[in-house]
Amino acid sequence: MTERVNFHLTEKTAIVTGAAQGLGLGIATELAASGAHVVMADLQADKVAVAAEGLATQGFSVAAEELDITDSTAVDELFDRVATKRGSLDILVNNAGLGQDVCPISELSDEHWNNVIRVTLTGTFYCCRAAARRMEQQEAGTIVNVASINGQNPAALVAAYNVAKAGVISLTRTLAMELAAYNVRVNAVSPGPVYTDFNKRVMAQRCESLDISQSDMLERVRQAVPLGRWGDPEDIAAGIAFLCSPAAGWITGEVLTVSGGLSGVSAAPPKRARK
Repeated sequence: MTERVNFHLTEKTAIVTGAAQGLGLGIATELAASGAHVVMADLQADKVAVAAEGLATQGFSVAAEELDITDSTAVDELFDRVATKRGSLDILVNNAGLGQDVCPISELSDEHWNNVIRVTLTGTFYCCRAAARRMEQQEAGTIVNVASINGQNPAALVAAYNVAKAGVISLTRTLAMELAAYNVRVNAVSPGPVYTDFNKRVMAQRCESLDISQSDMLERVRQAVPLGRWGDPEDIAAGIAFLCSPAAGWITGEVLTVSGGLSGVSAAPPKRARK
């Protein structure tokens, strides 16, 4: 586990989506440890409540909220409620997203494509729009969108996920230009391989498609990372906390890759038996 470096976010109010577990929980923990009040939003109401309770027992200022980011009305209502209650909305971290089952484009269903785009890209748009409205009025704020190295260097067999994350990067850069005049900064972080539950499911499917063991796959990925290890949620969270902090006050429209030096997975899959 990496050593935590706290940033100065005292008296800031943050919303982190997808905060019930994994990377989102790591981000919420980092921001709270840096002094922010963190609203942990997640579709999994019970799970995010337990996660928030755990952080509260450590003395952190947090609150749990159930949120479906694909419901634009619910997003607007939550963001307005938080900003009104707290007096401002200073930070938004769009972490919530939906992974894709490993599948070639020729067999990718309409339903699966639409679900991944709807959650990962459209949900991020709804949250960005709601935050932008409030931050324009404040003439202050920071938005960080969680993208992926797949959005910059697409991997085979996860086209919907690649496209959604590429869209998140484009949305980030567009919004950064639109909000610059209001002193609102918008950036993205592209994580490399972090072995969360999100990644475990995809990794298991890739093992099956390549007919190798999970331990072999984990070792292949580790060896591909120049710094020689898988990432931890804390690695990604530290990069996000930096972008939210005054230390990044002259950074906007950027994509910070936090991947141990890995730029992407470019291996082409072998021929498969046709159905």
